Amino acid sequence: MDAPAMAIRALTTARRANRRLKVVLYNPQAVFFTMPLALLAIGSELDPDVYEIVTIDGRLDPNAEDTVRSHINGAVCLGITVLTGAPISDALRISRAAKQARPDLPVVWGGWHPSMFARECLVEPSVDVTVRGQGEETFAEIVDRLADGRSLQGCAGCTVRLADGTIHENPARALAQVDKFRAHDYRLIPVERYFELKGKRQLDYISSQGCNFRCAFCSDPFVYGRKWVGLEPTRMAIRLKELWDQYHFNDVNFQDETFFTKRDRVQSLADRIVESGMKITWAATMRADQGIRMSDEVWARCKQSGLRRLLVGVESGSNEMLKRIRKDIRIEQVFETAEKMLRFDIAGHFPFIVGFPDESDASIQATLDCAKKLRSLSPDFLTPIYYFKPYPGSELVIEAVARGFRLPETLEAWAQFDYVAGMPGPWVSPEKFKLIERFKFFHELAWKRMSRDKKLLQQLARYRCDTDNYRWPVEMLLTRWILPAQRLS
Repeated sequence: MDAPAMAIRALTTARRANRRLKVVLYNPQAVFFTMPLALLAIGSELDPDVYEIVTIDGRLDPNAEDTVRSHINGAVCLGITVLTGAPISDALRISRAAKQARPDLPVVWGGWHPSMFARECLVEPSVDVTVRGQGEETFAEIVDRLADGRSLQGCAGCTVRLADGTIHENPARALAQVDKFRAHDYRLIPVERYFELKGKRQLDYISSQGCNFRCAFCSDPFVYGRKWVGLEPTRMAIRLKELWDQYHFNDVNFQDETFFTKRDRVQSLADRIVESGMKITWAATMRADQGIRMSDEVWARCKQSGLRRLLVGVESGSNEMLKRIRKDIRIEQVFETAEKMLRFDIAGHFPFIVGFPDESDASIQATLDCAKKLRSLSPDFLTPIYYFKPYPGSELVIEAVARGFRLPETLEAWAQFDYVAGMPGPWVSPEKFKLIERFKFFHELAWKRMSRDKKLLQQLARYRCDTDNYRWPVEMLLTRWILPAQRLS
């Protein structure tokens, strides 16, 4: 009997014994302890009367490989969510170990990297299926077909390696309204363990998928086709209240790409939170143009409901560069939104990007100047500066590749790709890199809240920023010795 037939026989035996069929889900190792919302989404959509969901997080389990092996016997499949970068290494390790222990086990990869490289991921022998884009309906259909012993040909939204070794790409699946899906079942994950690792009772929650905008440095337009779907606010508030009663969290971190896409929806949610009596704070994402269009009444209601921090992507301090990267905002809108945040006592996270292909020194300097101005407005305004990295699927990367830039060609090479830290691309000279790194250090030190005994260092840092003098940065070694690096949340 061949391996697929043996797998089908095992599943049939489980069904005849009236046992739920097991589906194993894995979240690879990573730096942060955000709750695995992708696994929650696909796991919650499976019928709990038919399937037993086992969720394993490589960040929490030091023996994850052994844990996976202990659960895959008789499982329908192993599903793994895969981000571009370091998580690929762990995803490969777990996939290969699972295949070694049970060669007939279907291994399904979903998430950002398989969404952009569906075929390329299937070059890896331990990966059998890749899910593209929104995964709830696609993964549920994959699991049902596998449990019934049916082919995955024709299953929209996935790419599959067939028995003869050929790769078959099924048609795309339309983006579905998220209100049609089951509510996320947080019992699938150890919520208290995430609270412990975060050091705060913060619930991660996602209320929408996709993005309507066309930023040329982002892969969202490629994955979601500039479409957006969001939960109805009353349903969302009811679910949050249920979770609050169950887990007693005091903060919600909305993980949406663009939370403030619909103002009426946000206002309605804020109303429902206030009416519910939940004593929480919350953080979310906002575009600068959304902020200026929102009335003071809505701003005030959001603050009353607990809004504590907004992430507002600025990207560049140059209007010319903002136009080139299709951000569709202007710097003036950023400062107008920041003024509203100051008025309503809302903290801000304003990330910038430098080192776009062929970006001029003047453009980079405009970004540094903009970051300084924003940061000086409030110690609660953070202005991190990142380097442009050729994230796959984005318009700028397509242009760069056409001009000769080479992306990684293997999964192992993509695992070394760090789009947050590390060296910039070839568009930033060593001299410019040194300047930017020194600026980032002193810029952060100049405005952060510090104790009195460190005020002299802060004054020196402000002087350097005011005069743009970053030569002979002897304070850097001393400061790094005195002050530990701040953890990102």
